[in-house]
Amino acid sequence: MIAPAPLRLLLTTDAVGGVWQYSIDLAATLAEQGVDTLLVQLGPRPSDAQRAEAQAIDRVTLVETGLPLDWLSDGPGPVRAAGVEIGRLARLHGADLVQCNMPTLAATAAPGVPVLAVTHGCVSTWWQHARPGVPLDSGFTWHRALTEEGLRAADRVIAPSAEYAKVVHRQYGLPTVPSVVHNGRTPLVTPRREPVQDCVLTVGRLWDPVKGADLLDRVAGELSVPFHAAGATTGPHGETARLHHLHLLGQLDSAALARRLAARPVFVSAACFEPFGLAVLEAATAGCALVLADIPVFRELWDGVALFVPPRDPAGYYGAIERLIGDLALRCRLGDAAAAQAGRYTPARMADAMLSLYRQRLAERAPAGKVAA
Repeated sequence: MIAPAPLRLLLTTDAVGGVWQYSIDLAATLAEQGVDTLLVQLGPRPSDAQRAEAQAIDRVTLVETGLPLDWLSDGPGPVRAAGVEIGRLARLHGADLVQCNMPTLAATAAPGVPVLAVTHGCVSTWWQHARPGVPLDSGFTWHRALTEEGLRAADRVIAPSAEYAKVVHRQYGLPTVPSVVHNGRTPLVTPRREPVQDCVLTVGRLWDPVKGADLLDRVAGELSVPFHAAGATTGPHGETARLHHLHLLGQLDSAALARRLAARPVFVSAACFEPFGLAVLEAATAGCALVLADIPVFRELWDGVALFVPPRDPAGYYGAIERLIGDLALRCRLGDAAAAQAGRYTPARMADAMLSLYRQRLAERAPAGKVAA
């Protein structure tokens, strides 16, 4: 009996944010299940470390395109052209299906095979939280329109959390709520028995107003222990966070972040908007006690294993952090609980769920009498 040909996936990614790590973990785990992945990278070139990370994975071929990212573009033309190129690459390499981690690409890809759009976030849903009560800037209306076009053109839309799926459904008036596949993350470190340092850590885009770095900077000025912050303070459009009390670490690669997490610091996220939050998952897998903004996504993922604070309440964050610093037993108990909860969000579970969706779409597209691989 002839074995079926391996599934061939075209997976888009970028090297700027969390989508890179999501794509690497997904592609590596799918490879263990016999899936060949063409990893098509858009936007700024990956670092040497990122390139080596992708090239080290069996059954993964990295293609650096230089095609634009939608949120770094000034208009729809280049993004539409990028979608067309994704479709061409899919046909050229004989992909069985395409996963767009930038839904705008799905508007024009038309590869002739099933297209899944995974919405990790978008300008419109971000804007609602970054600029509450302010209408979307006219310079971004094209992005909203093209995102909706892509979401409607895709064969299936996936979100990384149920709460964000609801947000996308409402925002774009989609006929159905997106499917939910929680993100997964390979642990960076093995949790220790107890914390080894009394310190605090936050990780993320510090320039991004929805991440709450300015609020945490005020908290840091009052704390009895150091508060470290990893991430960029300057954004792609010149946005700058002016921070005076946080101990800035800059951008950390996985190895440097692992060293920080190995100390099991108190980990804080004051994000008022988050589709999932990979940094929180990384901290949880390391056994860090979590202090999180009380937003629906974090409640969905971490309810019962974290201390929750109203998103814009600096006194609440100060109180929660000092409580954990002063109560080692509570800090250890919450850290252990977070690590156990993180076991729900693994690359294996993520890949299994995505592979199931791939096969469903292929079966629905298969000609009569044929069975999808």
